[in-house]
Amino acid sequence: MVLAVFLLRALSPAFVNEQLSDFSLPDRVQDTLTLAISVIIESVPFVFLGILLSAVVQVWLPHGVLARHLPRNPILRRASISLLGMFFPVCECGNVPLARGFMVGGFTVSESITFLLAAPILNPITIITTHQAFGWDGHILVARLLGGFLIANVVGWLFSKHPDPQSLLTSRFAVACAVGSTGGREHAHDRESRFSRTTEIFIRETSVIMPALFIGSAVAALTQVFVPRSVLLALGSNPVWSVLAMMALAFIVAVCSNVDAFFVLSFGSTFLPGGIVAFLVFGALVDVKMLALMRTTFTSRTLLQITVVVGLMSAALGLLVNYVA
Repeated sequence: MVLAVFLLRALSPAFVNEQLSDFSLPDRVQDTLTLAISVIIESVPFVFLGILLSAVVQVWLPHGVLARHLPRNPILRRASISLLGMFFPVCECGNVPLARGFMVGGFTVSESITFLLAAPILNPITIITTHQAFGWDGHILVARLLGGFLIANVVGWLFSKHPDPQSLLTSRFAVACAVGSTGGREHAHDRESRFSRTTEIFIRETSVIMPALFIGSAVAALTQVFVPRSVLLALGSNPVWSVLAMMALAFIVAVCSNVDAFFVLSFGSTFLPGGIVAFLVFGALVDVKMLALMRTTFTSRTLLQITVVVGLMSAALGLLVNYVA
């Protein structure tokens, strides 16, 4: 269809231009489409990278090899998993399919949640961009790194106490995990079948993740267009409301964690440091786009619990930074 549009434009540019000149969308519709498309364009490369890495983890690595080489102590094990993002530097969008692959490959649900929450912040790209934007001013970089690590491990610890971890997953993905752990690799010795299996997983994960990305991007765009940002900005000088306002903004704009530091840099003169930290931590872990992607794997109740815990801890971190600063 796209090729047909370009062909039509090439064959009759005058006709097409004349028709387009008479057609215009309302400003809010144009803004919504622009924002939604920009979020999709920004996210798609990382999503595809995450899906590809997920397929590699499931097919090319021996089953459970990562899990076997981690510490046995649960606390140290989750702490080590928190740092895996240093070796898989994709943003939060790409981490969803990667975490799915880890679960199929032998990680527990709580361990995968720990990785999913820590990796968007504890990866080299995010660290470099945050340092480039803020340097060491206002303890923002240190607070983001320590906060992301702490929140991920606390949430992972809480879910490790759940009596029935499989109930945290959607029924469809729970079945996929069961299949992956009981023989989805019977032909793994055959290189040709491995390529075939990799292609199969890539296509399947893409069909699951991409619709969620489109829906999440559309919701983020609609919220940005119809929620006045002036309301959020008016709260920037209050130590408490600045934190809550920036968390709301992070949830709405759904900026990729690899570049969100440059986005929020423009608010540095308006908001207190705690608000900036709350934006950088909460937005990297939970936003409308991320929740849509995570819904492919976790139940709505699980996502609500994650959002509440992450939100409370991000707010507490922001308030602490405002107090110290």
